[in-house]
Amino acid sequence: MPEQSTNSSKEEEEEDIISNAIGEFGRWQLLLTFILSLVNIPCTWHIFVPTFHARERDYVCIDPLGICPTSDPCWVNQLSSNGSCLVDSNSTLRCENWEFKGKGLTITSEFNLICDRKTLINLAEMMFLAGVAVGGLVSGIISDKYGRKRTLLASILVQCTLGTLIAFAPWYELYVVLRCMLGFFSVSVVFSGFVLAIELVGGHWRTITGISYLFPVALGYCTISGMAYMLDNWRYLQLAVSLPGTLFLLAWFILPESPRWLLALGRTKEVLKILEDAARFNKKELPANLDKSLVPLANLDQQENQNVGVLDLFKTAAMRQKTLILCLIWFGVYLVYYGLVLNLGNLGGDLYVNSVLIGIVEVPAVALSILILIKGGRRWPLALTMIVSGIFAALAIPVSWISNDMQWLITTFMMTSKFCISSSNAIMPVYTAELYPTIIRNIGVGAANVPAGIALMLVPYLWELTGLHKSLPLLVISIFGIVGGASVLFLPETGLQPLPDTLDGTPAAKVSASHNGEVKKINNNHCT
Repeated sequence: MPEQSTNSSKEEEEEDIISNAIGEFGRWQLLLTFILSLVNIPCTWHIFVPTFHARERDYVCIDPLGICPTSDPCWVNQLSSNGSCLVDSNSTLRCENWEFKGKGLTITSEFNLICDRKTLINLAEMMFLAGVAVGGLVSGIISDKYGRKRTLLASILVQCTLGTLIAFAPWYELYVVLRCMLGFFSVSVVFSGFVLAIELVGGHWRTITGISYLFPVALGYCTISGMAYMLDNWRYLQLAVSLPGTLFLLAWFILPESPRWLLALGRTKEVLKILEDAARFNKKELPANLDKSLVPLANLDQQENQNVGVLDLFKTAAMRQKTLILCLIWFGVYLVYYGLVLNLGNLGGDLYVNSVLIGIVEVPAVALSILILIKGGRRWPLALTMIVSGIFAALAIPVSWISNDMQWLITTFMMTSKFCISSSNAIMPVYTAELYPTIIRNIGVGAANVPAGIALMLVPYLWELTGLHKSLPLLVISIFGIVGGASVLFLPETGLQPLPDTLDGTPAAKVSASHNGEVKKINNNHCT
């Protein structure tokens, strides 16, 4: 009998109560996670659209008669009394009016972002990324306090409104301010949708869902190329990327609130209603006495769970270490990924074709990440892809010293580095979300996004280090890749573990199905 009891206990697989009730993945989860992943498309459009808003245009000076044009359209020379052009430096004047060649309207031509105002082109995107850095943290706090669904839908509404207002901005200064606000709410859309998606599924489907959530990003890059090709007026293009997002507001009638978030707060009646709807859609019977197994959750310290904030990320030594390491990892991944994109993205040729290629090359890296995570967990794949990315970036440095005729080898190393860091970029959000408990998951992901946003804002200046030494940017990239990857090894593995729900790191409730079908509640690792 003792041996039989031991074998029986080994056969009993403990699962979190959500997955046990409705299954780890079914038709209900497939429909909802697919809808949630599509919100990435408008967000990708908003991130990438300045590339077309400010595309380069040839121009000539059209100042009045009495001056002479120069080879530089930013400057003109004065005429002498006999009608000849003066060429000395004292006769050079700044041009005040220009004529832009080619068709279409861009912010470059409308706001004269040329000559001494050319540096303003990057300002709008820098402000957008500043909004991303702040918005990731703030939206995480709001989402963990008021729910994933409400935060997501409210952010989509504001995103569409701001995007539409940008299309009518009469001044460049207003354009920049609106772009900053847009970045704030766009990252809220991405993160709220991501966290809600992975909280609807269980087991290894968290991996598949979390990575698959990024697939529409590639579609966003490809589709905006076609939209920009057909709409050569930046205001029309801005409307085209803003208005379709309003369709997602209809998701209010489809999307549920995260049952894991509700469960962590003890709102068991709402959880039960969602589970009943999900089970009906998945054609699955709910476990017997499920409502009774949920009732004791009200005995949890709800005040502690509801009054959470950023300080809880540093409350204990373990949580503090986890948060600081994740900040380093996010900074490193974004610095390496976008640092390489800026270097390898200068392909020449057609802007629209290149934007399609940018989307296409991301697909295999994201797809490969799914297989890696299923087979190898989270920690080691993230560590190795970051380290290998840093190593290949470093290998390109001595090759550039040896010979100028080995560009093909340098390009190979750089592409390999970019492929690896693309995989890291796909793994990282899933791993981060699984490391934090439900009650502060969005706060944790949002806090990690702050150093990521700082890295994004530093990337344009990274390549200015070539003024000190041509290999310095790649050296910085390789260091952050290797150091960031090594730091991952100080974090715990999360693969196939139940998502922690409460601040003590345990699921709010678990259930174990016995051989007679009875559902036993397991709370804080104790059966009751």
